[in-house]
Amino acid sequence: MNELSVRMEGVSKRYAHFLLDHISLELPEGSILGFIGANGAGKSTTIRILMGLVRQDGGSVEVLGHRMPAEQTAAKLDIGYVSEDMRLYGAATLAWHMNFIASIYPRWNQAYADALLGRFDLKPQQKIKGLSHGQRVKAAILLALAREPRLLLLDEPTTGLDPVARREVLAELMAVLTDEHRTILFSSHNTLDVEQISDRIAFIDRGRLIALEDKEDLLDRWRRIRLLVPPSAVLPQLPGVVEISGSERLPVITTSEFNPAVVSLCKDRGTTVQSVDPMTLEEIFVANVQSRRELQPA
Repeated sequence: MNELSVRMEGVSKRYAHFLLDHISLELPEGSILGFIGANGAGKSTTIRILMGLVRQDGGSVEVLGHRMPAEQTAAKLDIGYVSEDMRLYGAATLAWHMNFIASIYPRWNQAYADALLGRFDLKPQQKIKGLSHGQRVKAAILLALAREPRLLLLDEPTTGLDPVARREVLAELMAVLTDEHRTILFSSHNTLDVEQISDRIAFIDRGRLIALEDKEDLLDRWRRIRLLVPPSAVLPQLPGVVEISGSERLPVITTSEFNPAVVSLCKDRGTTVQSVDPMTLEEIFVANVQSRRELQPA
C-alpha cells in the first residue's frame, strides 16, 4: 500500500465571506488528483494551506510526513508549486532564477532544465518582464519540475494559456506522470485538462468537498438515460437519480449509480430505453453541484 503524500482531516479556514468547511482528503504517493471547482470554491485556499502559506483554523494537515504549517520548511524542500498568479522577479533573467533555485534545492536537475528550455522554447538570458503570460507560466513550471519534487501542487496552471502553450504544458505534465513516486495535485476549473491527466477526482463547491474518488469509477457510474414511456407504462424508480428532464413521455434521467441492471429494470416496466449516454467530467461536476445546491441552498 502506498504511503500518503497528503493527509487533511477536518480542515477549516474562515474568512469574512468564505468558509473552507471541514475538508478531509488523503492523497497516496504516486497518485494524480484533479481538484475541480468553480472560481472561489476553495481550491487555492486548500493548496495554500498545504503549502503552509495559510494557517488553518481547525483540523490537521500532514504533507510528506510533515505537520503543516509548523514543519513547512522541511516539507517545502520536496514540494513544487505553480500558481496562475505566481510572481517571478521581472528584472532578472530566467537563468538567474534557475541558478537561484539550484542553489537552494539539492535535487535540481540541470540536464532536465535544459531539456525543458528547448521543449518550451524559452531563452535563459531573457528577462522575465519580457516574457508573455504563457512563457511566464512555462518558466514557472520549468523551475518547479527541474527540482524533481516528490509533491507537485499546480493551482490553475493552464489558465490564460493559448491552445499551443496549453498543449505543451499538458504534454510535459503527462511525461512527468511516468514517475510513480511523484504525487500531483492539479487544481483547475477546466475539466478537460483535469480529465486528461488525473487518476483521482475531487469536487469542491462553496468550501465543501462534495466528491473524492477514482476517475474511472466516477465516469462509469454517471449516465444520462433517454426513455420512451408509453401511456400504459409508469416511469420506474431508478437508483441514484440526480435529475429528470425532458417530457413525461420522453424523460431524460441523470443517474449517479448506473449499472446494467438499470436497463433491465426500465424494460421490465414497459419503457423503451432509447439511449444510455456517458457523461463528461464537466457534465458530472455541474450535475453534482446543482443537485447539492438544491438540497443545501446557500
